[in-house]
Amino acid sequence: MKRYNITVNGKAYDVEVEEVGGSAPAASAPAPAAAPAAPAPKVAAPVGAGTPVKAPMPGNILDVKVSVGDTVSVGQVLVILEALKMENDIVANASGKITSLTVKKGDTVNSDDVIATIA
Repeated sequence: MKRYNITVNGKAYDVEVEEVGGSAPAASAPAPAAAPAAPAPKVAAPVGAGTPVKAPMPGNILDVKVSVGDTVSVGQVLVILEALKMENDIVANASGKITSLTVKKGDTVNSDDVIATIA
């Protein structure tokens, strides 16, 4: 058994660690992990003519309820946006046809990103 003093968030703990198994050769220090590749810049999807429906907050698209060409009415759910562990219905702010849909399930959006356009 080996004893160690460990401090976590300013509180000291006295711990004992038991070595189990045979004597394994000393492992060399692991190589530093490669830096993650920078995410590709988000390319703006084409936006159709009409009234834009924008994301009110950053989040993830959980589901898309409409397709381009669908006719929608005011208040109809277009997409479900997860933000702060809550599901938010993003609804149509105008009646008409969906002329563009710039998101798909699994996409991440920022505040004021255009989600769809209704004409």
